[in-house]
Amino acid sequence: MHDLHSERMSGSETRAAGGLALVFAFRMLGMFMVLPVLATYGMDLAGATPALIGFAIGAYGLTQAFLQIPFGIISDRIGRRPVIYIGLVIFALGSLLAAHADSIWGVIAGRVLQGAGAISAAVMALLSDLTREQHRTKAMATIGMSIGVSFAVAMVVGPLVTRMFGLSGLFIVTAVMALVGIGLIAFVVPSASSHFTHRESGVARQALLPTLKHPDLLRLDVGIFVLHAILMASFVALPLALVERAGLPKEQHWWVYLTALLVSFFGMIPFIIYGEKKRKMKRVLIGAVATLMLTELFFWAFGYSLTELVVGTVVFFTAFNLLEASLPSLISKVSPAGGKGTAMGVYSTSQFLGAALGGILGGWLFQHGGLNVVFIGCAGLLAIWLAIAVTMREPPYVTSLRLPLSPAALREAALAERLKAVPGVTDAVVVAEEAAIYIKLDTEILDRASLERLVNPAPETCQA
Repeated sequence: MHDLHSERMSGSETRAAGGLALVFAFRMLGMFMVLPVLATYGMDLAGATPALIGFAIGAYGLTQAFLQIPFGIISDRIGRRPVIYIGLVIFALGSLLAAHADSIWGVIAGRVLQGAGAISAAVMALLSDLTREQHRTKAMATIGMSIGVSFAVAMVVGPLVTRMFGLSGLFIVTAVMALVGIGLIAFVVPSASSHFTHRESGVARQALLPTLKHPDLLRLDVGIFVLHAILMASFVALPLALVERAGLPKEQHWWVYLTALLVSFFGMIPFIIYGEKKRKMKRVLIGAVATLMLTELFFWAFGYSLTELVVGTVVFFTAFNLLEASLPSLISKVSPAGGKGTAMGVYSTSQFLGAALGGILGGWLFQHGGLNVVFIGCAGLLAIWLAIAVTMREPPYVTSLRLPLSPAALREAALAERLKAVPGVTDAVVVAEEAAIYIKLDTEILDRASLERLVNPAPETCQA
């Protein structure tokens, strides 16, 4: 039995974090690999129009958005693993449906079914069951990184796989990845001895209304909605611009994305360090949104040669990856104590709705106005986000903690109010049914050990 307060992750926690990160990565690879290729290869499908190609690109977001939170709630009732297995099987079936489609409508149906395997919330909840409090943030960060890496890999591998096996071969590969995910859950991820409802990793109904009314959380939800909308819309236009304007054969697009993603990964790191260390995340956020907007205008005005399109794509991905990495951490800073899981649920739903709308809008704009209208449309959406982001307050630089409470501490009246008076504690809420307290604190002012002593003092101080 490992020590409850040991500072290292145990073997089973490492296996849980690694295994679930891989499940996430394989599923995300399946979602994203079609992005760089559908606009160019999809036009060979029967009935394909640019508007329907855009719909196929974003279609998974529709079902994902609506089923994300319900699947999480069902996993509280029937268990995490059954929900994850069902979700991965649905995803695999969607991939096979798309693989055997000979018309664009078959591919759209497959993408819609892929999105119906909405397992994100159940995976996060299982991770909470399998990790201790002090390692949970680390474990969740592992999953966050796996999503980022899978997106980067998908941009490069998608064109290479499609070049070798065609569009149907690409969808078969994504079905195989879902089956690998099932194997990982069955054989690598340890079994949870119990599962508990946890407000940092699941949606709490009581927290839903306050989350939907929270102005700064809503600004961030609009942000991720726009970010994924312009990503999908841009991927209706960018691959076509590379073929039509720069004359780059679709089989060679992989090197453009590889260059852009490698440069952007290293390019964004200094900005994240600056924003966190100097506590200037609002400035970094606004700068990145403005850069994305200017990049879309650059594509519109100058994106007519290979050099210009490659430079634009590098800048686009640097700003995109910077925002994709920093928005979830802003959600966790801004959300009230005990509200992070609910805030992330609403955020994910906004993200998938954005992806759905962006694909549909990008395809429709391209069909009715060509490439330039797509770029102008994306710049317009980003201008709206910029206007909203400017009014955001500087986020609080706080950490979320959940500490178990002893029966004596639970009986104590006004514990949360007393804690809020402690310098460095910005918010606290006692959740009696979990026998726990959720706290937001500034680690530069207050350290965790002194906080634990305040919440659950040693027996002799209780009697004093």
